[in-house]
Amino acid sequence: MMNPSNRNLWVDNLRSAITVLVVAHHSSLAYTTFAKFDSKVYIHSTCPIVDTHRWIGLDIFQNFNDVFFMSLMFFIGGLFLIKSIHKKGAINFLKDRFYRLFIPFLFLGTLLMLIAYFPSYYVAHKSTHLFAYIKDFFIIEKWPVGPPWFIWVLFLFNLLFVLFHSSFQKVSGKAGMLLARLKNKPFALFLMVFCVTFMLYVPIAYNVGAGLWTGVGPFDFQLSRILLYFGYFTFGIFIGNTDFNGEIFSTKSAIVQNWWLWLGLSITVYFVLTIISEPLTQLVNDNKLIAFNAWMIYYAIYAASCASSCIAFITIFRKLFNTGNHWLNSLSGNAYLIYLVHYVFVIWCQFFLMNFNVPAFIKFMVTFMVALALSWMVSSVVRKIPIVNRYL
Repeated sequence: MMNPSNRNLWVDNLRSAITVLVVAHHSSLAYTTFAKFDSKVYIHSTCPIVDTHRWIGLDIFQNFNDVFFMSLMFFIGGLFLIKSIHKKGAINFLKDRFYRLFIPFLFLGTLLMLIAYFPSYYVAHKSTHLFAYIKDFFIIEKWPVGPPWFIWVLFLFNLLFVLFHSSFQKVSGKAGMLLARLKNKPFALFLMVFCVTFMLYVPIAYNVGAGLWTGVGPFDFQLSRILLYFGYFTFGIFIGNTDFNGEIFSTKSAIVQNWWLWLGLSITVYFVLTIISEPLTQLVNDNKLIAFNAWMIYYAIYAASCASSCIAFITIFRKLFNTGNHWLNSLSGNAYLIYLVHYVFVIWCQFFLMNFNVPAFIKFMVTFMVALALSWMVSSVVRKIPIVNRYL
């Protein structure tokens, strides 16, 4: 069991909160108004299970998460990287990442996805033939990776950093010093994060499409966001190479002191993002706005939403959630395994609820609470196994 006194509790709590959001995010997908199911190749569906009960409120919730939370996860993934390498050494660090990230992804992730996606196969084919399902899983669906995609990409980013560690560290040191000077310049920080988000996301998203995934086998990733995620991961490294608790994220810094303004800004910008699509489309249809300009306006608001939401979550947790208790410490200790196993419980719960004639919001809440509780319970039990507790 981890010792809370040796950790940044606010970062642990932030990581745990994002993990809970991931579970909620996947729990909502079956009940969004845009959900659709492809019975020929179920992996082409918007989600593995699609219910007939829908609620537009879950569209808003799901899209809010989607705009920022994986970028923030990669930021957190880079935050302690340099300090960890200095403590363990490059070889031992890479060995640790291999056991903690790559091995669980490749073996545990694949096994769990085989269990998770079976309800999708049954809905599509009305068959329980196990060997036919496994054949379909690997050949027709091309080995769907599910949420563990994040783990292999994070491992890749770690590997790249270790390979170029010596040259990169000089850059990170200078960048860290520059960032430390922004602790009392909130607007400058927001402008920097916004520009990085826009430059790393918009050109690819505009040219290949915002939702395009690619990869080989389970090594799947969202092409439109790969540079964005690497950018936030690198940003986390830069911040982590400073005394961020005493400088840029000090509780006395203007950035953290104004957490409530960041919260208001993130809500306002996301509200604008939610309502702006139809007016922009209408202006294009009326020949009052060039389509390219409309897309740039939308993407600029998207980038602002991503940046402001990330900063809002960071500052809120730094200011208000810098303590631990039994439940928070348990959630933090189990967050990684909860992320790994939750998808099984989410999909099977959505599957069992399909024939119940209750509102979508109720189904969502049941799925979310059951999946989170079971994932937490399984993780707590599994982590008592010595070899698991050592690496996970």
